[in-house]
Amino acid sequence: MAMMPKRVKHRKSQRGRLKGNATRGNRVVFGDYGLQATQGGWVRAQTIEAGRVAAQQYVRGEGRLYVRIFPHKSVTSTPLETRMGKGKGEPEYWVAVVRPGTVMYELAGLTEEQARMCFARLAHKMPIKVRFVKRRPA
Repeated sequence: MAMMPKRVKHRKSQRGRLKGNATRGNRVVFGDYGLQATQGGWVRAQTIEAGRVAAQQYVRGEGRLYVRIFPHKSVTSTPLETRMGKGKGEPEYWVAVVRPGTVMYELAGLTEEQARMCFARLAHKMPIKVRFVKRRPA
């Protein structure tokens, strides 16, 4: 099942505006290699889960996968053929707001070639452009 918050203060959120680069969560911390967003956008909970499943199938217990994004934002929509007015629609799905530079997934315990292959599979599922990054020495 797709990720979503256990409880939220407000069910319906406004769209907001995506500007600037990520200042937090923009470097590889837990693993050795990461998948970093080069564009900003919304990543659906279903997409995050599809990426996790694809990576987990490739890793097969050799390495460790870390998912660094979580869908906190609800996206609403009104039903089709509904007249104007009558308020805001119901929450349809949940998204993670991703800014350019955000590390979305990390891998540990694999070689660089294996990690590149795994993230190449994962990148096809993402709605935004991503790139492969290594952990920087501290």
